This record gives sequence, C-alpha cells and structure tokens, in this order.
Amino acid sequence: MGTLSSRVQGMAGATFAGLFRAIKVARPHRPIHPTGIHLVGTLKRDPGQRRPSGIPWLDGSGTNPVNARLSRSIGLPDALPDIIGLAIRFTEHGKQADMLLATTGPTGIGRFILRLRRNAASAVFSSMMPYKSMSGPVLIAARTIEGPGKLPVEPRAFRAALGRGPWTLKLHHASPLGPWCRLGTLTLTVADHGQDSDERFDPVLNPLPGAGTYDWTRRLREPSYALARQRG
Repeated sequence: MGTLSSRVQGMAGATFAGLFRAIKVARPHRPIHPTGIHLVGTLKRDPGQRRPSGIPWLDGSGTNPVNARLSRSIGLPDALPDIIGLAIRFTEHGKQADMLLATTGPTGIGRFILRLRRNAASAVFSSMMPYKSMSGPVLIAARTIEGPGKLPVEPRAFRAALGRGPWTLKLHHASPLGPWCRLGTLTLTVADHGQDSDERFDPVLNPLPGAGTYDWTRRLREPSYALARQRG
C-alpha cells in the first residue's frame, strides 16, 4: 500500500512538473509568480502563553530580518483576481530558510484550497503543505492586523499603498484542522529600490529551522522546484 501511495505521489509530482514545464516555455525566467514586489522587514516570534507547535524554532522567541516577495501566482491581468503568494526568507544560525504562503481559506478543508484574491490586506495566507514536527503536521498562516485597508497586488498600486506605512501580519500555527494559535508577527515594508526581487525562494533547499518534511510533500514539490532552479 505504501509503495502504491508513493507511486501516486510521484505521478502527481511529475504531472505538476509537466504543467510547470509547459508554462516555462512561455515564461522561461519565472513560469509562475512572474512579477512581484520586493519587501523587507522582520519576523518576530513571541511565544508568551500559547500552545507549542512541536517545532522548536517556532516555539522559541527571537527576531529575524527578512526578505520577502509578494506576487500574483498565475500571472493573470492586473484587473483580475489571482492567487497571491507571499515568500519569506531569513537566516538562522548561518543557514537560509524559506517560508512560502499563498491565499487560502482560514478554516477546515478551506486551508487546503487556493483562493483568488484582489486585496492582500484582507487575505489569509497559509503554507498549505504541512511541516513535520515532534507533535505531528503543522501549518503556518498569516493575516493582516495593521496597515492600509486595501493592498492591491498590482505592483505600482501596492507600492503606493504601502508607502504610507508598514504592513503587519499576525502569524499563527495549527494542526491541519485544529484551531490557529498565535506565534508572532511579520512586519513588512517596500524595499528601498522599489523594484521586484530576483531571489528564487525554495522551501525544498531551504527548509524551516527544526522542521521536518513529509515524504509525500517532497514528492509533490521537488520536480517543479527542480525545474524552477533552471535559469532561462
């Protein structure tokens, strides 16, 4: 049964990679998330009195400078809603770590369903793919608590809106269907140069500190991320 499941997961990963390869013909530089906004800021973990996730780094306290990128995943015209991606990179003990979030529903099975959104300020972002902890699978989510009431994902409009102040998101963790528990805050501003970021975020090569990876998530992700690493 395990072998059959592995084959199905491998086939699904190969299918995603095939779709990714087809899109890459039209968009060789970035097949998905073609344009975005480069952000900088801080990720603060402040455990206080809360339920532990089972991932020591998440359950500890501390502040990390971050580089981030907000982007339209599919690359639909700016007038249309799109799946919004939020990629976050930081360094811990000399190693890079990438956290990838996308717009989903906030509760239940909705956490695993991508949603098209126009306004980043009202969106819920989640990891969808669970991290492996000592206590079981863990999801991470982010939601705005302070900032402009509207953050359109069209780059020029987003920069204009966020130019008036920082964007602060509350960070949470949860089991796949459990209640969200606050773990800290993410505060972002537009990078000084105001241009897109050329960084390639990769949660396979740059995992979250202290978090494990389930084999099935690796099988689904690895083929597509391997293609994404190929420039041009």
